[in-house]
Amino acid sequence: MKKSSFCFLGCLLTFSSFLSAGSLHAATSAQIDPNALALLKRMSATLSESKSFTFSTDSILEMPCSTGQLITVISEGRIAVQRPNKIRAMYLGDAHAFDFFYDGSSVTAAAPQEKVYSTTKAPDTIDGMLAGIRAETGIHFHIAPLLFSNSYEHLTRNLQSAVIIGPSFVNGVPCDHLAFRSSGVNWELWISSGKSALPYRLAATFTDKPNFPRKIIDFSSWNLHPWLRSSLFSFQQSKAFKEIPFQAVLKDVRQEATQSESRSASR
Repeated sequence: MKKSSFCFLGCLLTFSSFLSAGSLHAATSAQIDPNALALLKRMSATLSESKSFTFSTDSILEMPCSTGQLITVISEGRIAVQRPNKIRAMYLGDAHAFDFFYDGSSVTAAAPQEKVYSTTKAPDTIDGMLAGIRAETGIHFHIAPLLFSNSYEHLTRNLQSAVIIGPSFVNGVPCDHLAFRSSGVNWELWISSGKSALPYRLAATFTDKPNFPRKIIDFSSWNLHPWLRSSLFSFQQSKAFKEIPFQAVLKDVRQEATQSESRSASR
């Protein structure tokens, strides 16, 4: 397999592992503002009560490269969710195009430019898939905590601090700016202050990684009542695509991540 194959999948695996290692896992402390938690719970309720929704993302990710420095990777994404058991994601940008399909019984990751894909069976709910698919494939979306049926529960595990920074705007949308801290990561959310509480920006600084890499994701084009055809969530196999086992992809990604961390540590 060419190293360029599933480049964006590699970004997802490497960078999302930073997020899940310490962020969005949280314990109570005197530094937790209950008003900040109330706003977070309101956003979680909006997402969990929406049976289907779509949104777009614009992401800026800092990734380690062979020189030991961080490089900036910019990508665009479109995501569709249909509870309880369907997700479709499409990414474009500096990294290679990457498509993700979850239809309630299987997960498929495809790189259309390289004409390769990987697929495996999956649990029959989004919660089960997000919790279990990582061990099988290594895939763990950096927005995964927002997609669970109870995102508040996942966002508030082992929390060390939570504060309200104040009112703000994200691309013209009035928002409440919140800041949180947990082991290994400082993260922020901008939640719309209108009728529907929705995330419009997520920022994270990974304090337990060399050079403190950052990630900023802007959310837009929210639709809480979309019409989604069932075929959207299923990968249509083609003879033009070559199947590569997930474990082979994961092995290459882990090897590259280990080499990058070794180069950074030696500097």
